[in-house]
Amino acid sequence: MRTVLVSMPFMDVDRPSIQLGLLKAIAGQQGFDVRTLHANLDFAAQLGVELYRKLSEHRGRLIGDWLFSLEAFGDEAPDVEGALLADHDFGYLGDDADQLLRRIRDVEVPLFLDSLLEALPWKEVQVVGFSCTFQQSVASFAFARRLKERYPEIVTVFGGANFDGEMGRELARSIDCIDHAVVSEGDTAFPALLRKLAEGNELGKVSSQPLMTRMADLPAPDYDEYFERSRRLGVFPDDLWIPFESARGCWWGAKHHCTFCGLNGTTMQFRSKPAERVVAELAGQAARYQTSRFEAVDNIIDMAYLKDLFPALIDAGTDYELFYEVKANLSRAQLELLAKGGVRVLQPGLESLSSNVLRLMDKGVRAAQNVNLLRWAQYYGIQVEWNILWGFPGETAQDYADQASVVPELVHLRPPSSAARIWMERFSPLFSSPGRRSPESSYRHVYPAGVDLGKVAYFFEYDLPGALPDSAYDELRKSVDEWKTAWTGDRLPTLRYWSSPGQVEIYDSRRPGREGTYTFQKALADIYLACSDRPTTASAVGRSLELPVEAVREALAGFAERGLMFLDEDLAVALAVPAE
Repeated sequence: MRTVLVSMPFMDVDRPSIQLGLLKAIAGQQGFDVRTLHANLDFAAQLGVELYRKLSEHRGRLIGDWLFSLEAFGDEAPDVEGALLADHDFGYLGDDADQLLRRIRDVEVPLFLDSLLEALPWKEVQVVGFSCTFQQSVASFAFARRLKERYPEIVTVFGGANFDGEMGRELARSIDCIDHAVVSEGDTAFPALLRKLAEGNELGKVSSQPLMTRMADLPAPDYDEYFERSRRLGVFPDDLWIPFESARGCWWGAKHHCTFCGLNGTTMQFRSKPAERVVAELAGQAARYQTSRFEAVDNIIDMAYLKDLFPALIDAGTDYELFYEVKANLSRAQLELLAKGGVRVLQPGLESLSSNVLRLMDKGVRAAQNVNLLRWAQYYGIQVEWNILWGFPGETAQDYADQASVVPELVHLRPPSSAARIWMERFSPLFSSPGRRSPESSYRHVYPAGVDLGKVAYFFEYDLPGALPDSAYDELRKSVDEWKTAWTGDRLPTLRYWSSPGQVEIYDSRRPGREGTYTFQKALADIYLACSDRPTTASAVGRSLELPVEAVREALAGFAERGLMFLDEDLAVALAVPAE
């Protein structure tokens, strides 16, 4: 079965599709003739990479899907006049955003689709598969429609996160250009489908297979076509991180699903590759693609890797640069190990500086642990990517007033990328909670009337009982903006300490024009250092130093008044980072 797997806009242009790369490798192992087509690269080359990036990063409103709606649905497209452009603000694209978006939809998209029809000898192809995540679905429908019109014998297969569960079944029912939809993981379903086609067996409209549990059996993804195509088109990224997969699902979510998280959907079960398999895959990909930067697509790191994978990478003397998502309760020693093993960027899911809000999220961490992770990650040279979220039922205005007041004391640590209200995502616990919800409004500007938006939407508009008004977050939003601004200057704010027996010196440059050094001696120095390694309680400090608990509490309060200590209910953690 001659098969082509296609990645349409608006897949990220700066990295290959692990979905395509993995399915190509799996099918190849089983003897199928499969090639990939990163068609998103062609559109990026056509529009210009910077404009393409802006469009692909904007997931909250379905502008990417809207751009392809006319070509996907023809006379059934619901928004020929462009009402979406009036309903939403696209000023991030410039002053002439409306005119630009209309030109892309009416001129650039048809040219792009026409060019794809000439990109490959499609008359020799029997199966075309589309991987759809975020805003790839409608572009995929548009191209599938063109293919079916010219080559009606081609079998189209759709899958990916946008086809998980109910979403895939409704899309398969309502979109004519879909011959077959895989509504689960494709590792076993896709080659099984190709085998049925090769044997001439009938296919149902929808298929699913049990989850892949033997992760060690998966081959390394094949990214050859991405590298060749991106270089030929002149869009090869300067900052390329190769996607790799060492685990699937979420071991925390299987026990305590974070209330706002819609990731994993029907595939929450946690599974991981043996450490030796990961070591071998990284080595093979590094040699094959001449790179040392790798981005784990795992939703959460396997904690067993702290005992086997990272020590093995250290022992092997590798110089990889790695990205991983982690839970925020990592210790100083664990962060040091990750840094030595090559981790340069972490996404720890901090989400809040309030323990009360974190409990409402079911995060399983305290605010003091979040702050401590920021401290030690910075000390060990690990960049932390994180956001502050709000909008949870049960939160209070005081939760956000407290966060706003403490932000000025944290400006020496890496700021969040954003601070905003949560999105309502399908599969999240909040999606099933009481309150009003309806598909995000841009869906009705994209899909024809025959599609049940309640079944295909991933993002929803909502009202949750007990949620605060937007004004409750104004001060925190302002504080975060100032925090981010402080990190754009030539000299970053610092708070660092030097220690010697019986003395601690803390240099503070967090506030321009008010730089200075604090010196603490004897018991005060010992108390500060006792709170540096990890969050601890006054009682624990008192026991370890043989000091009265009340004296310790008084000292902690004094440090906090100076902005040198983060107090979180019964926990305290020093804010200064070691200078040496």
